[in-house]
Amino acid sequence: MSRTREALKSLSLGKCLFLVCLLLQSGWVAAHAPGLSSIDVSIKADHLLARVTFAVQDIEAFAPMDSDLDAEVSDAEREAAKPTIAKLLAEQLRVNVDGNDLQTAGPGAVNYDEQNNAHIEFNFQTVPQKQLVLQSKFLTLLQDGHQQYVTIKDVSGKTLAEKMLNKADQKIQLALVAGEAAENPAGASRFLDFMKLGIEHILTGYDHLLFLFALLAVTHSFWPAIKIVTFFTIAHSITLAFAGLNIVELPSSFVEPVIALTIIYVALENIIRGDHPKGRQWLTFGFGLIHGFGFASVLREMEISSSDTGILVPLLSFNLGIETGQIAVASVVLPLIWWLNNKPVIAEKFLKGCSGMVALMGAYWLIERTLL
Repeated sequence: MSRTREALKSLSLGKCLFLVCLLLQSGWVAAHAPGLSSIDVSIKADHLLARVTFAVQDIEAFAPMDSDLDAEVSDAEREAAKPTIAKLLAEQLRVNVDGNDLQTAGPGAVNYDEQNNAHIEFNFQTVPQKQLVLQSKFLTLLQDGHQQYVTIKDVSGKTLAEKMLNKADQKIQLALVAGEAAENPAGASRFLDFMKLGIEHILTGYDHLLFLFALLAVTHSFWPAIKIVTFFTIAHSITLAFAGLNIVELPSSFVEPVIALTIIYVALENIIRGDHPKGRQWLTFGFGLIHGFGFASVLREMEISSSDTGILVPLLSFNLGIETGQIAVASVVLPLIWWLNNKPVIAEKFLKGCSGMVALMGAYWLIERTLL
C-alpha cells in the first residue's frame, strides 16, 4: 500500500514537471515570437510618402546581411545590404492611386534604429483624389501570425484610416471625396485589433509567463494569488503607459536582460526561502515595472503614435488584452499549483523542481540577451 502511495505521489509530481517542461521547451525558441511591423502613409501636398518598418531579423531571411558568413553582421555589412532591402520592399509594396498602380520615385531610403529595426521610405509623385489602395505582399513571405499596422494620414497629420494587416488580409483601401476620407474604418476595429495583439503578446511572451508562474508557485489559495496578480497588473500598466506616452524610455538592450534577471531572482527565492517569502507582492510590483517596459516595446516597434486619440486607444486596448490573457493563463495554472502546494509530501519537490527549471530558463535568456 505504501509503495502505491509513493508511486502516485511520484506520478503527480512527474505530471507537473512534464507540463512545466513543455512550457520551457516552447520558450527555448524565443521569449517573444517575431511578427510585428508597420507602414505609415502620409498624403502630402504634392506626393505620397510611405514609411515601412520591419525588424531586421524578418528582412534578413530574404536579404542576407552576413556576406562573409562569420555569424556576425558588421556595420559595413548592414550598410551594404540597404539597396537590397529597398529593392525587396519596393517589389512587395503595391500602391494604387485612383485606379493606377504607382512606381516609387527612385530607390527607397533605408535606415536602422537602436531597436534593431529597419525603416524604409518610399516617395510616390501622385496624390490620391478618389481612392488609395495599399497592399503589402511581403506578408505572404513571412511566418503565419505576422501582423502589420497601417495608418494613412492627410497633410495636417489627421488619421484617415488605419488597419491591422496579416497574411490573409494584406490590403487597406481608402475612399476619398474632395481629398477627405469618405469614411474612417478606425474605431472599434482598432480597439479589438490591439486587444487581440495584447492577448497574443502575453500568450507568446514566455519570459513574462514564467515570471508570473514563479511568483504564483508559492501560493496556496485565492487571495494571495489575487494580490500578486493585482500588483503585477498595476506595476506593468504604469510603465507601459509611461513608455507608450514617451514619458520614460529605456532601451530594450537594458530591459530584456533585466527581465531575465527578475525571473532568475524569483525562482532562486522560491528555492531558498520556500513557499512563504515575505513581501512577495512588493517584489512583484517592483519587478512588474520592468516588465511593463517589455510590454511597451511591442507598441514602440510598430511606432504607434497615430490616430486622433494618439496612442491612448492602442495603449488601453493592448493593456486590456494583456490582462485578459494573463487572467486566462492564471485560471488554468493556479488550480494545479494550489492542489500541489496543499499536498505536503510533494509540495516542496514541486516548488524547488519547477523553480530550478525556471531559473535555468532565465539564465539562458540572460546569456542570449547579453552575450549572443
